Amino acid sequence: MRYEIDGSRFATLEEFFEEVSRVLIPGEHWGHNLDAFNDILRGGFGTPSDGFTLDWKNHALSRQRLGYDETVRQLEIRFEACHPESRAKVLGDLERARARQGPTVFDWLVDIIRIHCPGGHEEKDGVELSLD
Repeated sequence: MRYEIDGSRFATLEEFFEEVSRVLIPGEHWGHNLDAFNDILRGGFGTPSDGFTLDWKNHALSRQRLGYDETVRQLEIRFEACHPESRAKVLGDLERARARQGPTVFDWLVDIIRIHCPGGHEEKDGVELSLD
């Protein structure tokens, strides 16, 4: 089975989650967060349990839109909501993102997907990623 998400349809992490809802698991309710997205990729939550291919069209546009500006925004949200013991780490991540260093939201998403792809530590899930 193949699923196609289109980077021209979203510019924020929240909009990415809406695209996932629309394409991968229409009609399903889920947490709209990175952990829940990871769970979706395991299969069986509206996605095939024997694997699938995720075609990410316009991924270069997504790389731009989900770059450092969006990363800073997401880390600011995370900082406000995180446990006090996690604040120092999140603040460090936020400072790096403001300096345009470290992983971006786009990187977070691709890294999560690749966990489930060949060579990832959950490769048994049988996910393939195609960046177009």
